[in-house]
Amino acid sequence: MDPTAQRKVFSVYELTAEIKRSLDGFGILWIQGEISNFKRHSSGHLYFSLKDSRAQIRAACFRNHNMYLKFRPEDGMEVLVRGRLGVYEPRGDYQFIAEYMEPVGQGSLQLAYERLKEKLLAEGVFDEARKKPLPLLPRKVGIVTSPTGAAIRDMLRTLKRRNAPLDVLIYPARVQGAGAAEEIAEGIRCLNARSDVDVLIVGRGGGSIEDLWAFNEEVLARAIHRSRLPLISAVGHETDYTIADFAADLRASTPSAAAELVSAAHGELAGKVAALRGRLDQSTRRGIDLRRLLVERLARSRAFAVAPHLIRDLQQRFDEGDLRLIQAMRRYGAALRQEERVLSVRLHSVDLSRYIRHEREALVQGRYRLVAGVEGLLKARRARFAIAAGRVHSLSPLAILGRGFALCRDGDGNIVSDASAVSAGDPVRVTLARGELDCRVVAALR
Repeated sequence: MDPTAQRKVFSVYELTAEIKRSLDGFGILWIQGEISNFKRHSSGHLYFSLKDSRAQIRAACFRNHNMYLKFRPEDGMEVLVRGRLGVYEPRGDYQFIAEYMEPVGQGSLQLAYERLKEKLLAEGVFDEARKKPLPLLPRKVGIVTSPTGAAIRDMLRTLKRRNAPLDVLIYPARVQGAGAAEEIAEGIRCLNARSDVDVLIVGRGGGSIEDLWAFNEEVLARAIHRSRLPLISAVGHETDYTIADFAADLRASTPSAAAELVSAAHGELAGKVAALRGRLDQSTRRGIDLRRLLVERLARSRAFAVAPHLIRDLQQRFDEGDLRLIQAMRRYGAALRQEERVLSVRLHSVDLSRYIRHEREALVQGRYRLVAGVEGLLKARRARFAIAAGRVHSLSPLAILGRGFALCRDGDGNIVSDASAVSAGDPVRVTLARGELDCRVVAALR
């Protein structure tokens, strides 16, 4: 019997396909390891190895999957990778086909950060249109931060250095760890309830993503969005960006920069005042110097030598004018006294009693003439009135009725002037010169 008759002989392709089917049975796997031999192909595919202290495996992440990565892979980076085992048949190498990858320690936090950022962005929490401007000259700034951290010391030091006339109200809150986001959000709500706070600063110093995570939580982003007061986010260093930075009205690169922002207008105003004061002092000194030169020039003028003579001439002219004025007043007084004596003599020569009797007689005669005129006018007006009354009476409907005529009205009180306006059986009222008759139409003759 041929011993080779019971052998199963595989071709290389068949063996590779069998291994591939076996590897497919592992399904979805998660692998943690360090990236080495990293290469980005021009096609967009990523090729690298995953290794630990005792072994390594080839890996690939094709373009349709790596285009969604939120970080840039590189050699030496510890990563967590999700994918499947596979075989590259041309070389017979087995490899790990990565579909998702994240840095170890930061991957889950980074994913949560991106998801929350996209959610709030879609809701309009980050819209520029709703962001409030900072007050030009705030009087009191509220700061929500740790009272023992370096951030509050930096902010207070900056405000003191800028000599800003600002009152500072500190709301102590934890800035990392469990419950920190809720404490910061409560601080924002409490300071918003006050009427004496003009602007808020929320922040802390730098740190890892884990240290800054309180500023990436939704509860804090919502509290910042609802703040009626302008709010500055000052978290970490210049390169650190948190969800709070996007939700705030303004982001400061550092806590010190936030203090610079709230005191900037005070500093600028103080600088402008100092500059104006300097210009005013310089202008005043220049004006005083010019006037001093003018006074010195006038002091050397010949006018001061001539002035005493002019003053004496003016004094003499004044004395002469004063004498002429006194003489003129005396002459005027004498003329008035003379005129008074003449008028007094004329007044005594007039007989006032005879003048009064004459005027009284003229008044009596005028009264008689007025009474006679009024009586004649009344008679004429009465005669005209009697004539007009006779004419009106002759035109009165009652006068017409007195001559045998009658006035007929229908049941609605309308005057009947045409027989066609009524029908047989209609009630009518006939008005005579004395009294009225209620009648009914027997026939309407047209």
